[in-house]
Amino acid sequence: MTAGLQTRLVVRRGDFTLDLALEAAAGEVVALLGPNGAGKTTALRALAGLTPLAAGHIRLDGEPVHDLAAERRPVGVVFQDYLLFPHMTALDNVAFGPRCRGASRREARRRAGEWLRRVGLEGHEDRRPRALSGGQAQRVALARALAVEPRLLLLDEPLAALDAHTRPRIRSGLRRHLADFGGVAILVTHDPLDAMVLADRLVVVERGRLVQQGPPAEVARHPRSDYVARLVGLNLYRGRADGHTVALHGSPIRLDTGEALHGEVFVAFAPSAVALYRERPEGSPRNRWRARVETVERHGDRVRVGLGGPVPAAADVTPGAVAELGLAEGSRVWAAVKATETHAYPA
Repeated sequence: MTAGLQTRLVVRRGDFTLDLALEAAAGEVVALLGPNGAGKTTALRALAGLTPLAAGHIRLDGEPVHDLAAERRPVGVVFQDYLLFPHMTALDNVAFGPRCRGASRREARRRAGEWLRRVGLEGHEDRRPRALSGGQAQRVALARALAVEPRLLLLDEPLAALDAHTRPRIRSGLRRHLADFGGVAILVTHDPLDAMVLADRLVVVERGRLVQQGPPAEVARHPRSDYVARLVGLNLYRGRADGHTVALHGSPIRLDTGEALHGEVFVAFAPSAVALYRERPEGSPRNRWRARVETVERHGDRVRVGLGGPVPAAADVTPGAVAELGLAEGSRVWAAVKATETHAYPA
């Protein structure tokens, strides 16, 4: 018997088709990432049995579960808005799942109390959802999902409803609980930090199809779509390499890179690697091109400058550089990136 999840999800809804093959090992946390409308939540609902498959299969530990009704699947779900029963106490919310799976009232409440203790909510058993903070409600929802002893845990934007002050602490706690979970966990999120911190592997979905997957560090270093590049904060291009030189598609510019490759490649560099000048720069080997300033926006303690021209790019500079160069929409500048900071990898 194969431990973990093996699935191919095919869901058709109007003009949209999700066709996603996905495997995950027991104990693995997988984050589904993608733009709005990519099919992430549709995939989660299909796994939960809330959206029917048009084709495909879902196997858990080698056993098919796609023909089972949602309530009979060994699946726990944490919904984005938690969906706690407002008339029930925290204890009864968590006990609801075991009761539906056949546990006695006494056993269900014992199990619920144990899970509330494990998520740090001992002493909150008699509180109703309206008396809980956002972080506490999230932990009750997590305890409710885990109390049914699922083999697959699904989390739909589990931190989205939390404020910026609460989010880091609850993220850290969720990471510990996921590390202790012995089944497969599938997480849907729009937040790249949540995905990078919580997941062992990222699966990027666009327009209903898988476009990239891998460990978070690998995906961050080598994005394979514009969406992923924006997510991890890199400038990304396609081109054809001949040794250390890449001819960019749709541009007259050739970029020198730190890697020697041949054939179709991606080229990426960080906005922080882009230097801006009034005059054409000379000196160490670098890529140079004439650019037009299109946007100037604050970006943390730096300023993000959007550049148009033969190599559209984002550049991060200091506020002092903005003043010194007189950067404003419509300004003309020279952009430069050192070859050693311009990275190519096979497409």
